[in-house]
Amino acid sequence: MPTILRTGKLRIVIYLNDHSPPHVHVIGPEGEAKIELGRDHSKPRLSRNDGLSAKEVAAALAAIDESANLLMEKWESLHGDGKLD
Repeated sequence: MPTILRTGKLRIVIYLNDHSPPHVHVIGPEGEAKIELGRDHSKPRLSRNDGLSAKEVAAALAAIDESANLLMEKWESLHGDGKLD
């Protein structure tokens, strides 16, 4: 699971053997969240939160939105274009 970004104490990772839709996992000291990457100019969206605070989720969403192109490029290099079959 390569760490793609860090923001504060949070690591934003893409698992190597994962599934569509394109998303990242945010790992913090007290939990983990799954955030779907925005496509076609949409904003990233929280899919699941297991223990991160609202402040941590907001920070992760902002960092992911800011780095959306990089994250989608990384996702596509690992998993293809991310389109659902």
